Amino acid sequence: MADNEVSFICKRTVVSTKPVPPGQFSPLSVLDRLNNENNNIRLVFYYSFPARKTAGELTDKLRESISDMLSYFPVVTGRLLRTSDGEWTVKCNDAGLRMVEAKVMKGSVEKWLQNVDREKELKLVHWEEMFHKPYFWSTFYVQITEFEGGGLAIGLSCTRLLCDPICATMMIKAWADTTLIGEITSPPLFRPLPIQNRNINHHASSLIDRYESSYLNSSPIPKSENNTKQITTITLQFNEESVRKLCIATANDVNGRGPAPTPFQALAGLFWTCISRARGKQRGFVDMSVCLDMRKALGLDKGFFGNCMVYNKVVLHGDGNYEVLSDAVALIEEAVSEMDGGDVMELIEWLETEKINRNSLVISGCDDHLICVDLENVDCYSAVFEENVVPVRVSYYMEGPGVGGGQILVMPAPGGGDGPESRVVAVTLPEDEAEKVLEDSSIRQLGPITLMGLNK
Repeated sequence: MADNEVSFICKRTVVSTKPVPPGQFSPLSVLDRLNNENNNIRLVFYYSFPARKTAGELTDKLRESISDMLSYFPVVTGRLLRTSDGEWTVKCNDAGLRMVEAKVMKGSVEKWLQNVDREKELKLVHWEEMFHKPYFWSTFYVQITEFEGGGLAIGLSCTRLLCDPICATMMIKAWADTTLIGEITSPPLFRPLPIQNRNINHHASSLIDRYESSYLNSSPIPKSENNTKQITTITLQFNEESVRKLCIATANDVNGRGPAPTPFQALAGLFWTCISRARGKQRGFVDMSVCLDMRKALGLDKGFFGNCMVYNKVVLHGDGNYEVLSDAVALIEEAVSEMDGGDVMELIEWLETEKINRNSLVISGCDDHLICVDLENVDCYSAVFEENVVPVRVSYYMEGPGVGGGQILVMPAPGGGDGPESRVVAVTLPEDEAEKVLEDSSIRQLGPITLMGLNK
């Protein structure tokens, strides 16, 4: 076995310490139901510390604390059932989640991170497709991987039917709090999505128009050339100065005054233009949708557990003959402006009224689009399991149908980077396109640090 190969030790079922009362169910929201049960989210948290004298010591500790944490998350330990209407619901029967224990021989976390690629990293986060009998299928999995040379990786995977990246991060944070201080500082909140108490004009919102157009024009997505190519993920870290300069430059180009775009908007525009060039677009851009967390816009507590991320297609006006970065940023700003709390509540009510579900392929209207996800405010680096041991890196993957056109994730930098505007961008593309993006002069001139390069 190679020194850096992952060796799997065991898989077990973990239940909560406090049983769930019988007969408890948790219905799925309309935003939950837009997802497919086999679409999944995968997270990997890396921690660096000296090697332990006793192998498995920390894993034993984490196995105990996760049971306490799960008492606050009955949906996580439940199982999916179909209602009489054919919709998924969760029976909160405390059937448990699956935990995998693994190790990496003779290497440390630091050594692993020097040469990690997408294929290697996904070995640190276990996932199983839905069984033919869903009632016996765990919807959440955790994997604890100890490095013999020092350090730990914690992987979490779950179905997107029940959870978005914000929820998944919240769950890891709750586990960390339970391990470190014996209690959860921010308990999860299980409640329905808000809707407006009035009938709406279903055509009043541009956001509704995007979803309705997708619904009316939906058809099975053909297998594209990208589906047969080798897929890779590259991860780049941009320092605060380079992000700030990018924001200022694009603001001056767009309107010469006024507020600069956010780091997300500026970086999304940068990578949108670069990926469009990589796909042979000399003028104009490939189809892209943005994906934003709507908890704050809807007035929800940050502890809201469930899907609360909404997609919106970035619309190209006129002949779509754009070519400069400022054009891309302006279009993204426009798409984001259409996603305020009122627009999203109207969308939720429309989806409920029209009984739209994943079978209509309406998840974002963009199964074959490039997708850019804003994870700027995800609180991943506060998940501390041991005193003064913060994550040295966190990786996110949003897997499954609906990301066939490629994916851009904009996230906080490890340790806050060199300032609050420092960012990490993870891009998932066919390998030949990723190579062109890495070589694009617009990105190279910003001097990013490559955290994860092409597959070795």
